Amino acid sequence: MPATSELDRVTSVVLQYMRAPFLVLLATYALGITGMSLMPGLDGAPRMNLFHSFYFFTFTATTTGFGEVPGEFSEAQRLWASICIYTGVVAWLYAIGSFIRLVQHPELLTAVAERGFARRVNSISEPFVVICGFGDTGSLLARGLSDNDRTAAIIDSDTERIKALKLRDYRVKMFGLCADASVPKHLQDAGVTLDNCRALVALTRNDEINLKIAVMARALNPGLRIICRATSAEHRGYLESVGGVEVVDPYDVFSRQLCSAIFSPQLFHWMQHQIGAVDFNPERSVALPAGKWILCGYGRMGRALCEALGRLGIPTAVVNPERVATDPGLPVVVGRADASALRQAGIDEAVGVVAGTDCDEDNLGILLAARKIKPEVFLVVRQNHHENELAFSGVDANLIMQPSLVTARQILQMLTVPMLLDLRRYLRDEGRELVPRLVDTTKALLGDARIHLWTEKLDERASALAVLSAQGAPVTLGDIRRAPNARDQRLQVLALVLNRGQVKTMLPPEETELQAGDEILFCGTERGQRQLDANLQNEYTLHYLVHGEERARTLYSSWFRRLYPGC
Repeated sequence: MPATSELDRVTSVVLQYMRAPFLVLLATYALGITGMSLMPGLDGAPRMNLFHSFYFFTFTATTTGFGEVPGEFSEAQRLWASICIYTGVVAWLYAIGSFIRLVQHPELLTAVAERGFARRVNSISEPFVVICGFGDTGSLLARGLSDNDRTAAIIDSDTERIKALKLRDYRVKMFGLCADASVPKHLQDAGVTLDNCRALVALTRNDEINLKIAVMARALNPGLRIICRATSAEHRGYLESVGGVEVVDPYDVFSRQLCSAIFSPQLFHWMQHQIGAVDFNPERSVALPAGKWILCGYGRMGRALCEALGRLGIPTAVVNPERVATDPGLPVVVGRADASALRQAGIDEAVGVVAGTDCDEDNLGILLAARKIKPEVFLVVRQNHHENELAFSGVDANLIMQPSLVTARQILQMLTVPMLLDLRRYLRDEGRELVPRLVDTTKALLGDARIHLWTEKLDERASALAVLSAQGAPVTLGDIRRAPNARDQRLQVLALVLNRGQVKTMLPPEETELQAGDEILFCGTERGQRQLDANLQNEYTLHYLVHGEERARTLYSSWFRRLYPGC
């Protein structure tokens, strides 16, 4: 087991560093006690026995100084006692110094930390998530999980990041370990083989390391859910071939959101303002124009945007410092994206400019140059590093794209409300005609307030539903949405997705009969969630909501109702 291996490492380091000090102390005590026992006493008095010699040397070595015991010493005994004082102090100083070096030894600290981390993770009783990488994305994801009362075990190779983790004020306990997450032993210590481990998320900055983590975790636990960040087509293809690995590409996610804002503005603004499920600032309304766009930088973000806009027939032009392989019909301007290159790319007839290079300084320069040439153009700028946030917030950009925020938001939704992604995909691809009705319904229910999302699983927690189903009384979705104090009124909740087995029903109707095992994605208020939970857990309340009559709760009330049926 890992704990045994770490214990062996600790024992090995302790013996390596403390063997010599222990032998020096043992030899010093043995020599001092033996010499004291052999020294002649005063005026022919008998020599000290071994117990008295041991007692005297014990307090002498510590320079405590209790005097000459058990009797007055001879000159020889005093001379030997003086020698014992100096040798004992030197031996103890050597031993204490060795112990201080021992407790500062990196190998010992690492072994103790790994052993403590594995023990704390094994003590987690509730479901948790393993996060590999605690950079900007991992930090944002951990904060989101904490806000949703989800625990996480975090591994990162940077000591400073793990120290920063311990200083965060999370709502739930987060466990951190400074180690290489691609090592199987560290993954096992993080709990990937435990039954209550719900998922592993690989978020390091290196796609190759993320791939290795995903492969090792899959080998350790074939049934584990694995979510991996990857930005190259090669790594995405390999991860998908591993099986069961969900790949998140922040540039692909952002390009879909950008296209949704252009072609499905009503759906986009509903997701942006009421659901908060997209990575655009909900405090600022974003109305993206349709027309020609200029993409500055043809890296990961530029390629993803070019493909997404091209599928929708939106004309684009590319400005890139180096010549790259693109579609034959795509205009490409080779050079730095300065004013001359932007004019050559056609900024005069463009409606938007995307500054999407890997360099924050270049992106800010592109933004300033484009704003100077055409003040009304829509500007999208990519922010690569979180520490540059102050500079980006001071420029007049219509939209700031942060890959770490896009990735963290997407993964958080996959972990907490995965059916929301199914709903968004359905409304975007198949059910566009349902968007106006959905927007009107949620506005009538909640106004313009931010919607609270949660998933309700009808298992043993929904005990009232099980009782009524056993009695043969069907319970519909509309029944559980009734207000417990007035059944003709509705709670401030709305069912968005119903998952039954492998079948997902989008915007299920009120007359849908519920079954044990159903998973339902609701939106509404937190108060509405509490009332809905109460309806599902109280069989008397649910009986009233279904049948419209109060069920007798005591023998006296049953007798009284039989005696006076109309009461």
